[in-house]
Amino acid sequence: MHLFVDNLTNVDFSYLDHRRGLVGETWLANAVLDGALDEQGMVCDFGIVKKTLRHWLDDQLDHRLLVPSRSPHLQLAQSEDAIELRWQLDNGGQIQVSGPAQAFALVEAESIDMDSVARWSVQQLASAFPTSVERLQLSFDCEEIADAFYHYSHGLKKHDGNCQRIAHGHRSRIQIFLDGERSSRWEEQWARRWRDIYLGTREDLTAAAGADLAFAYRAQQGQFTLSIPADRCELVDCDTTVEQLAQYIADQIAAVESHRKVCVRAYEGIGKGAIAYARHT
Repeated sequence: MHLFVDNLTNVDFSYLDHRRGLVGETWLANAVLDGALDEQGMVCDFGIVKKTLRHWLDDQLDHRLLVPSRSPHLQLAQSEDAIELRWQLDNGGQIQVSGPAQAFALVEAESIDMDSVARWSVQQLASAFPTSVERLQLSFDCEEIADAFYHYSHGLKKHDGNCQRIAHGHRSRIQIFLDGERSSRWEEQWARRWRDIYLGTREDLTAAAGADLAFAYRAQQGQFTLSIPADRCELVDCDTTVEQLAQYIADQIAAVESHRKVCVRAYEGIGKGAIAYARHT
């Protein structure tokens, strides 16, 4: 007998890719459980399935940096409670990240993709369900977005929760209106501008030597650092909350589209975000 749960939850995270660099991503999780019926006539109670899987995904993947631990592009130093890594890019550049161990997920794979993360997750969850469950299948997919979207990574040092981690991110749609009319031209421009980008707060910048930018801050969970090629980063003079990013985009557009009312609906992952307005006269 098969028990399935579609769109169980979504996870927002970043991962390392030797071509794309630091990639912000959002995936939807789906699950199938195989097993015999128990004395209640069930494979497993839906409440147990949802609680167990959601808790594990939220705790072990969401708002973490996913690192393919078997990749030849990785140099990793790990202690009991901290991780420091160096990631080699195909173009010769490097990304360096350090922070508390809880900010990373070391996925036993050569690369991060939906299949490799699903296989690793199932291995980690092997003993999490009642004996009536003989097999767990986990899969991921992306929200279908017909219009423009971008992938960005960031960190929010002032956040009390896991958003404080310096390298987590989102795959997000963007909707822009000029005088109440959708502007696909501006949406596509921002989608290109923030494709696989790191959004860094200027006050967290510690060095801008050569082709790299270095960031560091101390948050509630510990000390975080990140060094990334400057051409894969955009510096902003604000915290990178979705509220402030929406306003940042609106102000940037209004500076060009003078005397027009700009409205920006900036998403953060799936189904949530912020709306900002601007008009320059």
